[in-house]
Order: sequence, then C-alpha cells, then structure tokens
Amino acid sequence: MFFYLYTLFSVLIYLVSLPLFLLLSFKTKYRYSIPARFFLWKNPPLKKGGIWFHSCSFGEAKAIKPLVDALPAEALRMTTTTQTGKEVIEGYTDQSRYLPFEPLLWAWMRPQKALVVMEAEFWYLLFALAKRGGAKTLLINARMSDRSFPKYLRFKWFYQKIFSHIDEVYAQTALDKERLEMLGATSVKVTGNIKLADLPAPTKNLHKPEGLTLCAASTHEGEEEMIFEAFNAFKEEHPDAKLILVPRHPERFDKVAALLASFASAKGYGWHRYSEDESLQDDIVLVDRLGELVNLYAISDIVILGGSFVPVGGHNTAEAAQFGCRIISGPHYFNQREIFDAIEGIVIAEVYDLPRRLQQFGQIKPARLKYRSDLSPLIDRLTEISFKGA
Repeated sequence: MFFYLYTLFSVLIYLVSLPLFLLLSFKTKYRYSIPARFFLWKNPPLKKGGIWFHSCSFGEAKAIKPLVDALPAEALRMTTTTQTGKEVIEGYTDQSRYLPFEPLLWAWMRPQKALVVMEAEFWYLLFALAKRGGAKTLLINARMSDRSFPKYLRFKWFYQKIFSHIDEVYAQTALDKERLEMLGATSVKVTGNIKLADLPAPTKNLHKPEGLTLCAASTHEGEEEMIFEAFNAFKEEHPDAKLILVPRHPERFDKVAALLASFASAKGYGWHRYSEDESLQDDIVLVDRLGELVNLYAISDIVILGGSFVPVGGHNTAEAAQFGCRIISGPHYFNQREIFDAIEGIVIAEVYDLPRRLQQFGQIKPARLKYRSDLSPLIDRLTEISFKGA
C-alpha cells in the first residue's frame, strides 16, 4: 500500500511542480539536467542487464572510479543529477544518463543486475523499482553525519521503508553503521571512505610560481571575501605570495570574478582568469575550470579548504594531503569527519582566526595520510554480481 501511495504522491508533486521545472530549465546551471530529469529530453533509458551506479555530483562521480575500473566496460551503467557529475560519468561509458525524477522511473527504468547508489541518495522509488526489476541493491560509502542524523531519525518510519528495499550497505565508519542500522539498514559492512581508496594523480605538471603558493579550494558563497582579507594581511609579510582561488560551483565563476576584480583594484593586485591564461604569475588567479584541483594541490604550499568556513560540511582534503600541503580548514567539516580522522596535521581555524593562522604557517605540519580504505570486499561483490548475475 505504501508503495502505491508514495507513487501517487510523487506524481502529484511532479504535476504541481511542472511550471517551476520549466522556468528553471532556462537557467544555465540547469540547462541540460532539468529537461533530461523532468521531461526525459535526450535522456533514453539505460541498456538493461548491467551494473548501474548512481552518484549525485562531481566529487562522488570521481570517487567511484576504482570500482568502475574493476568492472568490464560493457557492464557499466551510470546516472547522476548534476551537469558536472554528468561530465565525469560520460568518461566512463556511453551508457551515462541523468537520473529522472522518481515517478518517471516507472517508464524509464530497465532491469539491471545491480543498482549501486553512492552515499545518501535516499530515493524510495529508485530502490523499490530496481528491486522489483530483479536488481541487487547496494548503498555504498554510506554515512550519517552528526548534523543530519537527528533529522533522519525523526522520519525513521520512512527510512525503514527505503532500507527494506536495500540488500547491502557499505558504511564509512562503525558509527555510521550503528546509525544506519537504527534507521532500518541491514547487512551493513564497514569499508571506509571510498575517497580514501584511490586518490587521483595530477593530469599535468604545472610550473610553481615563485614565493609561497596558497590555494583556496572549493570555496562557497561568503568565503571568498574572508579569504581575500586574510591573504591581504599575509601579503604584507610575504610580498611574493600568490593566491589560487578555486570556487566550487561553475555557475559562481562570474560572480566571484566580479568580487575579485573589485578587491584587486582596491588593493593594487594583479589577477586573471585561468581559462584565459594558464600561467600562475599574477598575485591572484581565479581558476574557472573544473578538474584542475589535484594539479594545483601538487604545487601548493598552503591549502585553505572551502566549504568549511560556512556550514556546508567541508570537502575531501585527502587529495591535498597526499602532497604534504599545509592545510587549514574551517570548523564546519561535519560531512568529512572520517576523512579528517585519516589525516594528520590539519589545522582548524575560525573565520576570525584565519589571518593569524596563515601568518603562523611555519608552525603547521605538512599534512599526512595515516591510512587508506580497502575496497576489495566491495569490488569482489560487484565482480561476482557482474559475472554471475544477481
């Protein structure tokens, strides 16, 4: 009964929201994803009989690469919900699509050997319909942060319904396992964080500029201005220092460029956009291109981790730690606790304390990875399903 009532409810939500979806489709950020997800425009069904991975965004899509590499190319099926995520999964297989909105899955979905969903994409019909089609359903890299767990717990009855359609769960930590089981998950194994298993290597060798190089990585709304002021104070003591600024979301590139232009003009700094000039010789370089962070980490002395000075939850800093960068994070890293626990040397600073921490960079130890995750149990399971069927 719940299955059909939920389907009816999702159809009603879809019909009521159609005008909004249509309007959003004209925004650059959603130009491809909205028409594909909500109107199935240029979004045909996946070929049946494969291993279907669903990863929400750019970072998650990159993180599943070790699993993708371990499976036959002809078995791969991929979906995502964001444009940046789509750009990544298209590099894995031509069987790559945007995930349709839930009620559209009834007509769109084809039977697969397995559905493998990354982290916290709890779409009821996605799991229920895949299970009905004969797929093994797996939730991988599963986590439940301190901040989000109480919210999930309030709707425990609903998540019990979802977990009744999930066969196997692979959690990041023992605490995540305990919390997921409280929500109704069964067959939970702890495998660690996938993002600690196979860190990406640089794709090009960049020339490191003279002086200290600071990389402000994956910044969000409200963080750039704070970083500019901290860099300005640092620059007084270290005139040759350079700042490489990497906003998290492409749709913010132009807005951040305007902020940077105003700041640089007021302070007399030179700056340019990386898409127009790949040199790193100006005082500040705005990196307005995806896929460059690992290359930049490799030449950075200090990394300021974005998404942690505002309540976003932080981002994967293991990619920087592998190069021994000195890393400064804000206090809001609640989505990355397991990764932070695996790294030695990260300094946590409040917004007001960032200038002082930068000035004392010599006292910060180079970051070091203490361990990496073992994905062999998950790879073995997916390989078994791939070759033997569900």
